[in-house]
Amino acid sequence: MSDHRAGYDVPLPAGIRSRVAHDVNGLDIHLLEAGHTSGDRPCVLLLHGFPELAWSWRRVMPALADAGYRVIAPDQRGYGRTIGWDDRYAGDLASFRFVNLVRDAIGLLHALGVREVAAVVGHDFGASVAAWSALLRPDVFRATVLMSAPFAGPPTLPFDTADTRGAGAPRLDPIHDALAALDRPRKHYQRYYCTPQANSDMLGCTQGVHDFLRAYFHHKSADWSSNRPHRLAGWTAEALAAMPTYYIMDLDRTMPETVAPEMPAPTAIADCRWLPDEDLAVYAAEFTRTGFQGGLNWYRCRASAPIAAELQIWSGRTIDVPSAFVSGRSDWGTYQVPGALEAMGERACTRLLGCHLVDGAGHWVQQERSDEVVRLLLDFLAEAR
Repeated sequence: MSDHRAGYDVPLPAGIRSRVAHDVNGLDIHLLEAGHTSGDRPCVLLLHGFPELAWSWRRVMPALADAGYRVIAPDQRGYGRTIGWDDRYAGDLASFRFVNLVRDAIGLLHALGVREVAAVVGHDFGASVAAWSALLRPDVFRATVLMSAPFAGPPTLPFDTADTRGAGAPRLDPIHDALAALDRPRKHYQRYYCTPQANSDMLGCTQGVHDFLRAYFHHKSADWSSNRPHRLAGWTAEALAAMPTYYIMDLDRTMPETVAPEMPAPTAIADCRWLPDEDLAVYAAEFTRTGFQGGLNWYRCRASAPIAAELQIWSGRTIDVPSAFVSGRSDWGTYQVPGALEAMGERACTRLLGCHLVDGAGHWVQQERSDEVVRLLLDFLAEAR
């Protein structure tokens, strides 16, 4: 099991406090909180992605609190100072499934005395939790903003198949064999994250966790000038291979080996205002201590047919609360699943109020352009009332 102390080993920005909510769905959840000292405020819940922490929202939280909101950002199951989750590859994988992550979120709110939130905002994999939260409990999560990961809706449940043998059986995605068969053999990063060695590859990499994360964050940001995302023709090996190697990896490389050639120069690191080395050190210290397996188990749940099949219960259901999408203009996450962005607006979200691509930001939009993200969130919250 993971362990933790009360908070990160750095001073928090003014107005943010660190605390632990005990006995929440089997967890002691570490969270950051802002706007907690002034009466009965509307609440905003912020959910991070991979490989991130509640710390990822440090630039957003004070501004939302100054605008009159109580802001809550937890280290989610598998991350940071939250404890009670199983960190073994062969451990309790099902506890990381989306339905249980939504239960974590509701349980945290209840533990804090909050019955509903004005919005749940999720980035990266946190966007998936935010989407499922809004879909399953619209009475609790009154609006949602999804960042960097479009939500295409629940998986479909086969229909009218009783007289067609095998038509309703789950099928293996042939994309992985097709990627491996390319002239330049490749593999999907999510497939790699599901392997037993991914955690040890990253935790024990030759460059060290700090430099691995520096290269990883840089490679997926707008600072890496070759990030020029666009819509892909379809879910084919040839189309997916147009994405950078942090998504479609060389078959024989680990993730640390993939990002190492893109390590920024010392001058670029010194000039990085959105992620200075002292801020990156928080991520490095936490993942060095906990490992990456907790976050990797989220990918494994998505890839597990028996676990993913649970989500077919909600086939055809839509997100009917006000919603919005925000991503960096240089973020390939917007297009990594062909058709997902379009499906979000056409059928998955019935009250989509906006789709915003932020200039000067890549995948880490709430860190790279926190000022613009705050503006978009406040505009959305005002319109969603």
